[in-house]
Amino acid sequence: MADADNPSAENLSGDYDLVVLGGGPGGYAAALYGASAGLRCALVEEQRVGGTCLHRGCIPAKELLETATVVRTVRHAGEFGVGTSDPTVDLATTQVRKQKVIDQLAKGVEGLLGGRKVTVVNSRGRLAEGKDRTVICDDGTELTGRAVVLAMGSLPRALPLPGFDYDGVRVMSSDHVLNLDRIPDRVAVVGGGAIGCEFASFLRDVGSEVTILEALPQLLNGVDQQVAQTVVRSFGKRGIKALTGVQIIAADVTDNGVGVRYVLKDQETTLDVDVLIVSVGRRPRSEGVGLLECGVMIDERGFVTVDERMRTSVGGVYAVGDLVNTPQLAHVAFGEAIVAVQDFLGENPLPIEYDKVPWGIYCHPEVAFCGLTEAAAKEKGYAVETSTHRFMGNGRALIIGETDGLVKIVAEQGTGTILGVHLCGPWVTELLTEGFLAVNWQATAHDLGRLIHAHPTLSELFGESVLALTGRSLHG
Repeated sequence: MADADNPSAENLSGDYDLVVLGGGPGGYAAALYGASAGLRCALVEEQRVGGTCLHRGCIPAKELLETATVVRTVRHAGEFGVGTSDPTVDLATTQVRKQKVIDQLAKGVEGLLGGRKVTVVNSRGRLAEGKDRTVICDDGTELTGRAVVLAMGSLPRALPLPGFDYDGVRVMSSDHVLNLDRIPDRVAVVGGGAIGCEFASFLRDVGSEVTILEALPQLLNGVDQQVAQTVVRSFGKRGIKALTGVQIIAADVTDNGVGVRYVLKDQETTLDVDVLIVSVGRRPRSEGVGLLECGVMIDERGFVTVDERMRTSVGGVYAVGDLVNTPQLAHVAFGEAIVAVQDFLGENPLPIEYDKVPWGIYCHPEVAFCGLTEAAAKEKGYAVETSTHRFMGNGRALIIGETDGLVKIVAEQGTGTILGVHLCGPWVTELLTEGFLAVNWQATAHDLGRLIHAHPTLSELFGESVLALTGRSLHG
């Protein structure tokens, strides 16, 4: 039997304040936040806590991209007077290091859950039909909550085209790429979004010949056009070929490789590669867990329908993270979990403003942004003014040898209110916070123009860009 000091002992069935189905960022955040508010919480996860982000997404991908950063650094060390031989990559060692990082972080989350006395059930669960807010697990555990948070996450989407079935050898999803044990000579990446560009960047740095095939007119759809163009130019200089407006037809898979057939400008072409990576987004894991049977509404794409406080169509049942049609970002799932728990507690939470959340893309050069792009601001009826400054004139960027990229700020004409901040270049995922605060606190260019930025830093380029919007500037 469970006891007060060990809620994760043998018999875990029972009544809880909050039952969470899924242990990814949205799920474990709901459990941790609820427990910190004094709620008795249970979390059901069939694998290890951490979800896609920790085990098959953000963390492993960024660890591989850090390997690519080390390769680039060594490769260009001679420019700094440091003698090196040509770097080689041992993916087996990289994978071991990646797993150590994952295990350490997973252990940390497990420790937090245990420290807050969250009951963790390691089993597959589903909503019980005919029972309000009850989760039944494959191991026989039955958990009933005053509220339930659905956080089952997502899976890689597939393309319903001939030859595109995942085999993990010639045709790979994002899950397969993160476990690569060899560096393929030639790679086609279908999909030029954030994940596709990160994979392309990594594979090129470690020695693959890479071609991106994107159906839309622009890589990184939704990113400011100037930023996306900067990434494409930088990719081109590194030998990454990016084709847009491509219609994929089929893939011919053999023991020796893959022939990817596509149409571009009315001409059919076959691209022969060793590995085909499909990166066309992720789909919610909403099937087979009893949602429809319990009255939880799901849209035509499989996303759970929620209101601005993450409430589903069933009272007391919430959904967060990749399960709902919002930005598929771990930190957004954290925020949604907090909103759901606060609503359950009757705290009247403010809804998330999804057009103002921060985004980070970890290809080289990095991309980070929040708020409206110039085009989106104009579509919303704003009269806009912009300020763009490039890293090629920044002292710190020149010192570290990373000058590709820019800072672009979109502001409302007249008031100077910052509507969007768009960054591309060295470490910009670490530089976005100032812009995020500016957008979300509706700061103006004059508010920020008075602030002093340390020199020499990469962040002072943000200060220069803001100052220029006041009508006066120093270096730009």
